[in-house]
This record gives sequence, structure tokens and C-alpha cells, in this order.
Amino acid sequence: MAIEIARPGKQSLIVSTPVMPAAGTVGFGDRYKALLDYEKLGAVVTNPVTVEPWRPASGTRIVPLDAGVLVHTGLPNPGLAKVISQNRRIWAGLPIPVVLHLVGSSAANMRRAVELIDEVEEIAAVELGLGDDIAEADAVKLVREASRMEKPLLVRLPFYECRVIALPVAEAGADALVMTAPPRGTARDRHTGRLVSGRVYGPLIKPVILRLVGRLRREAPADLPIIASGGIHSPQDARDYVDAGAVAVQVDTATWAQPKMLERIARDLGGWIATRQKDAFPDEWNPDMGHTEAIQRRVPH
Repeated sequence: MAIEIARPGKQSLIVSTPVMPAAGTVGFGDRYKALLDYEKLGAVVTNPVTVEPWRPASGTRIVPLDAGVLVHTGLPNPGLAKVISQNRRIWAGLPIPVVLHLVGSSAANMRRAVELIDEVEEIAAVELGLGDDIAEADAVKLVREASRMEKPLLVRLPFYECRVIALPVAEAGADALVMTAPPRGTARDRHTGRLVSGRVYGPLIKPVILRLVGRLRREAPADLPIIASGGIHSPQDARDYVDAGAVAVQVDTATWAQPKMLERIARDLGGWIATRQKDAFPDEWNPDMGHTEAIQRRVPH
């Protein structure tokens, strides 16, 4: 299976399965190598990177919610140049494309980033993360600067502003849109008693973003790929997004709770899971069984 998840015109971004981890989920590509079969994924999306180094947030980082979790990290990273030098060898050894998640800040920083990234063969594409509450004019300016690079440009839209800036950003040069960054929220830390702001993750986000994906698919040009992200915790969640018009999906918190779930979703959408025959005994089939295993066990599929 070969799926192009960016507009044709620049270098192609082709994946073998339409499933990948969301930014901030699996580090820079090496943290989950012992837990996941990377060959079953479509691509690796890195942790967020800024041009200049960013320090971690102070205080509470994680607040459990009734149906999810609130995370506040501050996006710590040593800066773009150092991230590249530290990880090029790791990226070169991965069997799938690497998508660098770059945090959009200023046009000047974007120009510096373009110069650095275009020289790195190990980076297949860039996902530009736009800030929450960004003005349409600022979003367009950042995307225009970023689109000067030769690599495909995915743009991850902010949750609250996604419908306002989606089409202007696409016209400015985005090769695909990622719907969306996790929404921001505030919750009380039960240990300190303080209110903490951060990004909200959990299954309840999916119905909201699913509706946004469907609306954007109806409004956007047919050749503009949409990648869905938010609240995916099962293969069916991912399939719902595809039915709504997404060409691919990104999985976040399910990977932290059950690392194998990311691979299972990828195997399911990639067509690598065998269907259980109705007369198969329980020990002749498992939910993650691939066709090779089915043949070895001689289970029809």
C-alpha cells in the first residue's frame, strides 16, 4: 500500500500505512523502538522543536482528569540545530519517513529553520505547529516562509482557530493540514491545590474533532490532504476519521497507556490484520494477528 499524504508538487511524502504517532508522543524516534514495530507505522512525527532552546515548564506537568489527562511540559528541547545533530543517525536508521514537528514562532526564525532543514536528507517532511489564538495574518506569514523549503509542509492547526485559518493557510502553501492540536484547558492539581493550564488529551475530544474534519473536508480543495489527530484509542476511532475524509491519522495518548495500540491501529488500517473466521477456536486467533501468523496457524482469513 502506498499513500501520498501531501499535495503533489514538491518531494513526495508517501507512507505504507496511514497511521503515525502525534508530535510529542515517541520522542525523536528512538524511545519506543523496543516496544513497537516501526515498519508497521506510516511515519514518525518528532517531539516539538523550536529554533532556539526552550526550557521545561516549572511546577505540575500532568493532571489526571476523569476522562483523560492535562499535560503541561513547556515543550523543552535544545534547539533545532542541536536536535538535528543529535538525531540524524537515529533518523537515518529508521525504516519509515521522519516528520520534524517545528513550532512556529516568528518569520525570522522560520527563515533560519528553512535553511537548516533543507540540508538534512534524513528529514522527509516538516509539520509546522501554529500557536493557539494565532491571528490569521500571522499564520499565513509563517506558512509562506515555511513553504519555501523543498520538503513537504504539513501544518498542524490550533484547536480553537482551526476553522478560521484552515483555508488561508492552505492557500499560503500548506501541503497538508493536521486537525488539530490538542485543545488547551485548566484543571486543579489535587496535590498542590493549584490550577494548572495545559493541553487536554482523552477520548472525549474525538467527537468534536471528527466533526471539524468532516466540515473541513467538505469546504477544502479536493487535493488538500487532511490528517486527523485527537482522541484515537482504537482502530475504529481511526477508521471514523478516515470515513469523515481524513487521509491519515495521528495517535497520541493511547500510545502512552498502551504502546502496542499504536501498532495495532497501524496494522488494522494498513490491512495487516487477519479477520477472525467465525468457526475459529479462541487459541487460533488474536486481535493483532497478521496474515503471516494466520497462515502459520492455518487459520482461514
